[in-house]
Amino acid sequence: MSSTSETGHIKNVSLFEDLITTCQSFGTDYDPSNAMIGIAQLQAAYTATQTALNDFKSQKTSYDMAVNQRRDAFEDIKPLSTRIYNALIASGAPKLTLADAKGINKKMQGTKTPKASTEMKDTENSMAPKSISTSQQSYDRLVDHLVNLIELLQQTPQYNPNENDLKVAQLQAKVTNLQSAKTAWIAAFTTYNNAIRMRDEKLYHPDTGIVALALKAKRYVKSLYGAQSTQYKQIGALAFKNKKI
Repeated sequence: MSSTSETGHIKNVSLFEDLITTCQSFGTDYDPSNAMIGIAQLQAAYTATQTALNDFKSQKTSYDMAVNQRRDAFEDIKPLSTRIYNALIASGAPKLTLADAKGINKKMQGTKTPKASTEMKDTENSMAPKSISTSQQSYDRLVDHLVNLIELLQQTPQYNPNENDLKVAQLQAKVTNLQSAKTAWIAAFTTYNNAIRMRDEKLYHPDTGIVALALKAKRYVKSLYGAQSTQYKQIGALAFKNKKI
């Protein structure tokens, strides 16, 4: 999919409004046989596109907030895992238990290994694979590591820290918070992606998008007044940028 900046989208909508105004200025001369480029239909297309663009902006804000909230929720998970491991050592837990906890903590920290794995990175339009050279470090995997560590703690009688945030009940609440932040991000991402799709359809659909309609309207004016006419030069100066969808 080709790239068109947000500024480019806004510019196209603004140019389309200019095109409608210009076509209206031609009065009764502007009377295309193709109903799709009649004044009323162009105005309806403009309104629908403006609505889609505004919804995209709103959903982008919601998505950005969900990204930030998820990042904040996961921010301390790695140092927390190390604190849990050290508290487990201090508790006098058996060596095999400590060895298991150490392995989980290494996965949590993303200790480098020769084998590459993948996680998902956010893009405007999709979830794209991103290669990393660490143990699985996606948000799902980080939650899974913490859950595994908590299960280990529950089976270790020696683990009974006085620090409230290291207690099993608080760690379980932490997992719930992480899962909620992740779920909220998924919902926001889905809605945001739908808004992108609708915006692009209203702008760039090859038949009904405003750019396609504008090009047809410009052709009609060219046929109406001629390529060298003042009228066509006026409307021909409106340079729309297209995008494949």
